[in-house]
Amino acid sequence: MLTILRPVSLRRASLRRARLRPAPQTGSALALAALLAAALGPAPLRADDGGPERPPGLIVLEERPSQKGLRVLGLHSPKPDPTSPGLVRVSLWVQQGTNASVRIDTVRCSTTAPMRLTSEGERWLLRELNPGGAITTANRVDHLVWWAVCHPELAGRDPATLQGVARQLGYSGTLRETEQLLPGRGR
Repeated sequence: MLTILRPVSLRRASLRRARLRPAPQTGSALALAALLAAALGPAPLRADDGGPERPPGLIVLEERPSQKGLRVLGLHSPKPDPTSPGLVRVSLWVQQGTNASVRIDTVRCSTTAPMRLTSEGERWLLRELNPGGAITTANRVDHLVWWAVCHPELAGRDPATLQGVARQLGYSGTLRETEQLLPGRGR
């Protein structure tokens, strides 16, 4: 008889009360269980605080506590924009406590005109960026997203520490940052 155990998320309090015993396995049952586990893939990602299920391949850019619970910013599924060469579309995951939203951002990785197009509610925001320039609370998320999309090996690093890297990659660090509010409904 084959017993398949599904991954279960247990909170610390319930770990003290639970007594889990492994199911007895025979050689062929163990091989079949390993084959099924490999075919089914990893268990869904969940935040430690019981937050929503995270999408596969999520790259966490920032995780920090807030008054509403854990705040997580991440991205997944970057794809070249099919209508505009040089642009990349990416799904941005924003989790606040047990609530999460996903929106589609567009990023341009150019050394001369880097930018991020995003929506906040009913507003479209086009932000021209200056990789290697000053990082403030107003542009921090823009740079976190931009670096993760354009240079994935640097995803999650504090953009304020990447001035030297930006110069090595050909960014001047002297571009003017701007924000434009565009007409239309956000995504």
